[in-house]
Amino acid sequence: MSFQDKNVIVTGGANGIGRAIVKAFTEKGANVTIADLDETAGKKLEEEMLKNQHLAQFIRADISDPASAKEMVQEAITKFGPVDILINNAGISEFTPFFDLDIEGWDRVINTNLRGAFVCSQACAVGMRQNGRGAIINIASTRALMSEPDSEAYAASKGGLLGLTHAMAASLSQHNITVNAISLGWIHTGDYNKLREKDHKQHFSQRVGKPGDIARACLFLCNPENNFITGENLIIDGGMTRKMIYEN
Repeated sequence: MSFQDKNVIVTGGANGIGRAIVKAFTEKGANVTIADLDETAGKKLEEEMLKNQHLAQFIRADISDPASAKEMVQEAITKFGPVDILINNAGISEFTPFFDLDIEGWDRVINTNLRGAFVCSQACAVGMRQNGRGAIINIASTRALMSEPDSEAYAASKGGLLGLTHAMAASLSQHNITVNAISLGWIHTGDYNKLREKDHKQHFSQRVGKPGDIARACLFLCNPENNFITGENLIIDGGMTRKMIYEN
């Protein structure tokens, strides 16, 4: 599976899952733009990729700000050319007690997780339309399908991403642009060795997820040979949303 000379943008690409996605695409020959607010981590990853002779650039961008998001896309196009693949990974997770959640907090989550994905997609799709091809992936969450208390803004933003995914898949299909979502379960981005045995055992997979699990799924969905897959939501959660839980 080669992505030689394909131009990719990964938002929220400096750390965790985004970082794994960046590395996966660069290792397959892609030119990758790392868009993130974390300038220290972003520049460090850029240096690491260049040192390993991979083409990558870091652009500091605030996806919740439409002007910043559009400027980032234009800068990526100036450097590498029209975008072939966009991974909308940037997001924030803020859980606030229901009666304490104010409009500012609601907007902060929605504007980053949902509106930011739309703005970036629209900006990138212009070039994809001209090229007659492209792939967009929205990183969603199983919290769009099930919830814990005090997750209203986050759950709404990820649920919105699922709706945005199939709507854009319909709108962009005539331009040979695929749009899919990946809904994550527990993907551990910290020290994996510190997880407990019961953390792993609660999954059908018998283990907690890793960022690489998501990166490989992105490669699969963006492979041009898989362009029959569009408008879909791929759940990667070790089986947790299919598990019946009984109290013993």
